[in-house]
Amino acid sequence: MKNLISMRDLSKKEILYFMEIAELIEKGELIPDMKGKLAALLFFEPSTRTHFSFATAMKKIGGQTITMRGTSGTSAKKGETFADTLQTIAQYAEIIIMRSPVEGAARFASEVVDIPVVNAGDGANQHPTQALLDLYSIMKTQGTLENLRIGVAGDLKFGRTVHSLVQAMSEFHPKFKFISPSFLKMPAYIKDDLTEKNIEFEELSEMTDNISDLDILYVTRIQKERFADLEDYEKVKGSYILEKSMLKGVKKNFKVMHPLPRVDEISTNVDNTEYAYYFQQAKNGVYMRQAIITILLGGVK
Repeated sequence: MKNLISMRDLSKKEILYFMEIAELIEKGELIPDMKGKLAALLFFEPSTRTHFSFATAMKKIGGQTITMRGTSGTSAKKGETFADTLQTIAQYAEIIIMRSPVEGAARFASEVVDIPVVNAGDGANQHPTQALLDLYSIMKTQGTLENLRIGVAGDLKFGRTVHSLVQAMSEFHPKFKFISPSFLKMPAYIKDDLTEKNIEFEELSEMTDNISDLDILYVTRIQKERFADLEDYEKVKGSYILEKSMLKGVKKNFKVMHPLPRVDEISTNVDNTEYAYYFQQAKNGVYMRQAIITILLGGVK
């Protein structure tokens, strides 16, 4: 495996291999050595967790990072092409980790340079490293990835995290509940993939009374930045809010996950319940991203 661009590129065996290496790293049974290695973090969209967790991951395994945030102050302002920028950076670093608002940008980068490229989010398309840390979090809380009931609530049309998660989990025989406004439903191509794999799913418009049989509820924010018409955003913002009172009757193993940042879709009164897992989920991102870097740079013997 040279690059990590999309969950659709990974087999079930490869997904489980990432889980295995992340667990070994977390337990201290594998201590990667990336001394002398440099990761180029190219972030053309805002990021907190993904950027910091990749930087933390690289430094915890002995490597270093350089960062480009946007194109301000770079030669792109002089007319340099994106391809030339990438090829130049590839002369300095051993791996490129890139977030872009442009769908397909990471795959383009992987075709231009001869070092590994990791997709840290490309528009409303994919976010494979988030999906892998989400699966690792599910594995830790449920003890398995197989045959789980998973609810996904919020912006399912533009939510790249849920696109990657659903595609990844489809390898493990889940049953899905997709909870969203009518015009933010899961894209047809993802539903078509699930149908082809005989994966059960239902589409719902309300969160209330639809979570009692779930193992995982994965909540996402309504993404203001993805709306072309802000009036559409104003119609649905705040319409999907998980309150503590809604957790009565859920299963004992039930966990609430969220890729963060949170706006108002999970009330803070959920934070101190046994079901909240989103901050631990963010911590798991460091272990998984250490595993990703280690695997792609050949650090596992």
